[in-house]
Amino acid sequence: MNELINSQIPIEWRISKQYCPYLDAVSWMEQRVADIYSGKELETVWLLEHPPLYTAGTSADPNELLNENKFPVYKSGRGGRYTYHGPGQRVAYIMLDLKKRGNDLRQYVYDLETWLIQTLAQFSILGERREGRIGIWVGRGAKSNPNSYREYKIAAIGVRVKKWIAYHGISLNIEPNLSDFEGIIPCGVDEHGVTSLLDLGITASIPDVDTVLKKTFENVFRRHTSNTILV
Repeated sequence: MNELINSQIPIEWRISKQYCPYLDAVSWMEQRVADIYSGKELETVWLLEHPPLYTAGTSADPNELLNENKFPVYKSGRGGRYTYHGPGQRVAYIMLDLKKRGNDLRQYVYDLETWLIQTLAQFSILGERREGRIGIWVGRGAKSNPNSYREYKIAAIGVRVKKWIAYHGISLNIEPNLSDFEGIIPCGVDEHGVTSLLDLGITASIPDVDTVLKKTFENVFRRHTSNTILV
């Protein structure tokens, strides 16, 4: 799929130094998607943190919002259900032209999963896909002992496509306050938990994770990074 891409054309990376309000981020992405479609701008990966908030994807069930007063709640055009964003979680908004990738949304989501799995592997964490569950999961305890084994979500994926330009993207839990997830049933899955790198004993900083995200992105998507823009 990715052989359709000219790997010599760089992709722009942006890193926000301050928490970014959700609606501001969506507005910026919408404009960047239009500019990518018209050829005015490069494809883009934007790394940021949001202040604490919940977003409701296009399949969100109101019954899965357990505490509507805990944080602001925003309707989102991305796929999926309710999710949390906040400090200590790295959000990556990825704006890519799927026409250059065979118009294959399923393969694109698979590539996002691979990107996360390869990133986690750099921190000695086994991230896995699960049939019927969106995102990346880790197991804790012994599988041979059902009483001790449980699966936890460490990364979420939510994508929207406009004129074959994909946007929104992924979120990876590095060191968020995991109790902040308690106001929702994350992604509609209540029989499993939520975890983070820190919860798993990994003390990597967000800049540490950013470095790995760039490296593994280039491995998976075969695109070189242009100069990173700090905003």
